[in-house]
Amino acid sequence: MTNKITKAVFPVAGLGTRFLPATKASPKEMLPIVDKPLIQYAAEEAVAAGATELIFIIGRHKRAIPDHFDKSFELELALEDGKKHEILDQIQNILPKHVSCIYLRQAEALGLGHAVLLAKSVVGDAPFSVILADDLIDADTPAMQQMTELFEKEGVSILGVEDVDPADTASYGIVDAQEVAGPDVLQLNSIVEKPKPEDAPSNLAVVGRYVLTPEIFECLENVKPGKGGEIQLTDGIAALMDKQKVLAYRFKGKRYDCGSKLGYVKANVEYSLKHEELGTEFAQYLRDLVK
Repeated sequence: MTNKITKAVFPVAGLGTRFLPATKASPKEMLPIVDKPLIQYAAEEAVAAGATELIFIIGRHKRAIPDHFDKSFELELALEDGKKHEILDQIQNILPKHVSCIYLRQAEALGLGHAVLLAKSVVGDAPFSVILADDLIDADTPAMQQMTELFEKEGVSILGVEDVDPADTASYGIVDAQEVAGPDVLQLNSIVEKPKPEDAPSNLAVVGRYVLTPEIFECLENVKPGKGGEIQLTDGIAALMDKQKVLAYRFKGKRYDCGSKLGYVKANVEYSLKHEELGTEFAQYLRDLVK
């Protein structure tokens, strides 16, 4: 098995109900952070980490995602005629030319584990990454690049984790882990899906970044479905731990939970402040607003 990660999986079939009515006809992954949708930030992170095949697990109402990464002849012609060359260049280079996009349909919302399992036919026997687009991570070195570099050294599955408020453990998969290479690299002892604070083994939460070995597919195929027939990725990882070592990695960067309205608004404010076109004027606007 190679230790290079060239395939990235994006489970994007969810309904985005927390953002209704905005997501009634448009996927939550297409919600913009300033001037780029969440899914583009996720794709750029995967490419920065070496991915050349982007595998999107989509639902029937997600046409906007493949449309975003596809060529738009009419738009490009209009920009060309209007001599808007800078914008045209951005549109034509959303992804590098050597990167390909593959779209697989998840007919039913049967859980994150089921979405990942659908990628088996494309991933095959290779290690791969999984990125959840609504976890936006701002980092000098992209979070997935940090994790793939660790994978190249260790060759085992890695979960991106961060410390959360102990009161919030019921919103995450929570790990029990011990340090093996400083405070940022830990070996998993166990993982529990959304435990109550009093039952949580720690406050170290799994967020939307995974590097997985292909053995995860067999584990997911044998997972007993839970409520609503859903297959949980957490259960698959727990089974994988019986076969091989699994690491947790405290990535360096700031995560914005863009699956929540408040996290999404925070991301827009802070990314706007850093935007080279808007930053100075927007910062002045905020100062005037709070006077």
